[in-house]
Amino acid sequence: MADQRATQTILTKALGKLKEFYKKAFLQKSKQEPPVKFNSYKTNAGASPVIGMIEQIIEDSKALESEAVAGETEAQQSYETFVKDSNDLIADLNASVSEKTKQRSTAKTNSETAKSDLESTNGELDALAKYEADLHSDCDFVLKNFEIRQKARMDEMEAIQQAKAILSGMK
Repeated sequence: MADQRATQTILTKALGKLKEFYKKAFLQKSKQEPPVKFNSYKTNAGASPVIGMIEQIIEDSKALESEAVAGETEAQQSYETFVKDSNDLIADLNASVSEKTKQRSTAKTNSETAKSDLESTNGELDALAKYEADLHSDCDFVLKNFEIRQKARMDEMEAIQQAKAILSGMK
């Protein structure tokens, strides 16, 4: 844009100088007669196209500058939209990271609690298994020796009854 503005300034000055020069040339033509008559005096035919070309370049430069300004405005709006969208996405991702960190912490705590409960339960199961084994051996002993003990009790009861009968007869 700065180049286009500089171009416009330079060409406007050049156009002003050319117009001023040709204006003086036309004024002098009407006031003076050439000392020697040559072919009929005509204005420089190339001056008008040069001025037209310079004016066209100035117009093209102004159009290019306005396109550049429009492009810059559009680029600025696109950039602002991009930054806003990026910031929103970053905020969403940060919130997601925070939420997942909390969930991970909770899951880790729950996992530690579950491991502790598992160890405690396994300890209780081991103690119960040991108690069951002890109880089982006691029961096996009782069952294995039940008949022997029953016979011994019966014998003992008979002996007591005999002793009782003897003692009763003595009286």
